[in-house]
Amino acid sequence: MGKTPLLREDGKSQRNTFGGSKASSKGSSSSSNNTVSSKKKPRRKADALMFIQIFIHLLKSNIGTGFLGLPLAVKNAGLLVGPVSLLAIGALTVHCMDILLNCACHLTSRLQRSFVNYEETTMYSLETCPSPWLRTHSVWGRYVVSFLLIVTQLGFCSVYFMFMADNLQQIVEEAHFTSNVCQPRQSLVMTSILDTRFYMLTILPFLILLVLVQNPQVLSIFSTLATITTLSSLALIFEYLIQIPHHSHLPLVASWKTFLLFFGTAIFTFEGVGMVLPLKSQMKSPQQFPAVLYLGMSFVIFLYICLGTLGYMKFGADTQASITLNLPNCWLYQSVKLMYSVGIFFTYALQFHVPAEIIVPYVVSRASENWALFIDLTVRAALVCLTCFSAVLIPRLDLVISLVGSVSSSALALIIPPLLEIATFYSENISCTTIAKDIMISILGLLGCVLGTYQALYEMTQQSRFPMLNSTNVHT
Repeated sequence: MGKTPLLREDGKSQRNTFGGSKASSKGSSSSSNNTVSSKKKPRRKADALMFIQIFIHLLKSNIGTGFLGLPLAVKNAGLLVGPVSLLAIGALTVHCMDILLNCACHLTSRLQRSFVNYEETTMYSLETCPSPWLRTHSVWGRYVVSFLLIVTQLGFCSVYFMFMADNLQQIVEEAHFTSNVCQPRQSLVMTSILDTRFYMLTILPFLILLVLVQNPQVLSIFSTLATITTLSSLALIFEYLIQIPHHSHLPLVASWKTFLLFFGTAIFTFEGVGMVLPLKSQMKSPQQFPAVLYLGMSFVIFLYICLGTLGYMKFGADTQASITLNLPNCWLYQSVKLMYSVGIFFTYALQFHVPAEIIVPYVVSRASENWALFIDLTVRAALVCLTCFSAVLIPRLDLVISLVGSVSSSALALIIPPLLEIATFYSENISCTTIAKDIMISILGLLGCVLGTYQALYEMTQQSRFPMLNSTNVHT
């Protein structure tokens, strides 16, 4: 969801991700120079955010398209295993967020800086670790995290393409028999009139125009519109889910193969890992941020479990990749799909801003000043086309969510933070229990990454051998 008030600060720190850290490869001896050259100006009180504002931003950054895919995730895990696993993954993710905060706080105090982002935390942490090789190559830690952030954010954008196309397809192709009476859908598959890829290509030029807007005030308006439409849609979705009847005799435990898809979807849903440090830096009372984090993420996990469980109980075996595609074919719930799609449309620009602020300055800095504007706009348009074409190549919303979650989100959320804690505090007599705990979390994240990626890719190859109609069957 919208993150505009945070993007400028985080974006500035990311502009030199690839081009401004050459000296860092020399090891920890260069950290003092980097500290002097890259200190931030003190945050103005007028820009500081209150407790409730941070709470809202935390909710928005963790509620996106992956949130609507949780009912299918619970179906892939089982009615009992799904909610319990969501709670466990949520608890581990929040713990890793707390680890990342502690490492960043320790490094800012040691280096006398006002703020370090995720990439800088990784680099400075490696500069203090006991391994000489890692200290010498610490800058590569920054590159790896930047690459994972780019992959994750562009993966989100590809998922947004599929989500908007699937919902637009259903709205358009069912318009001629949409009624005012809201009746549950029957399990009858309707052949699509136009392929979902056609709708993706239809949306493409509008999103290219959207991402060319770089004015922070305009982006703030986009964030507000996305918040209003998304919250209104979610209220109507929950209102429908709590209505009876629900399916009974659903399996409590699903196959281990589909559970791997559940892991990718679940970890993908926690979209706000990269926003934790910028959120804390903009809080009026940073010492209160841990309380906001635990309170906000507890509420987020509660929403995840409720939507996933209620959605699966409501639609059973017919649960779709996005729960909006299961809603009744009446004008009320067609408007819900439209509102949520509008919210995702504007959110695309906000999510796109993060990789653009890493890639575009790097490319523009290597061109002449006369070509700077042209190259800037061209690179942005090319990145949008990249997210569109990747969605066209693999038009399976559920599989792409699981793949992005397994490949990059698991690394950012579960694998890297525990390793950073070991590297940062190893020289300060970190306990063996903490080291063992961190290694176990990282191994768990690595297993989920490898096995989840394998299963998602396997399902994609099966789809290429046995093509489906599109990413989500349309029920009437």
